[in-house]
Amino acid sequence: QVQLVESGGGLVQAGDSLRLSCAASGVSGGTFSRYAMGWFRQTPGNEREFVARISWSGGITYYADSVKGRFTISRDNAKNTVYLQMNSLKPEDTAVYYCAGRVLASYDYWGQGTQVTVSS
Repeated sequence: QVQLVESGGGLVQAGDSLRLSCAASGVSGGTFSRYAMGWFRQTPGNEREFVARISWSGGITYYADSVKGRFTISRDNAKNTVYLQMNSLKPEDTAVYYCAGRVLASYDYWGQGTQVTVSS
């Protein structure tokens, strides 16, 4: 069973940077590289929204318009970890951030989330 654990969230000021990590366990023999990975975020009372995704090899990335140019998703398959580098943070980036993994079309595996709070 694949488990995802996010870390790196916290309280920062507008304009600061944070790097989130998502470590996968329950994968072996290089199988983490079979999973496309994504980051999502959610604020109270709102639906979870897409932030960024990365292909199994790391060669293809895609971002929500709201974070394009400020956030960078990357992965290290040797470490079974995916990252989200967040620069120039804004108060509207405040949310719980989740990582997720999928083999086929839908995301089957989700982490528990990490809180990011950006003060103005």
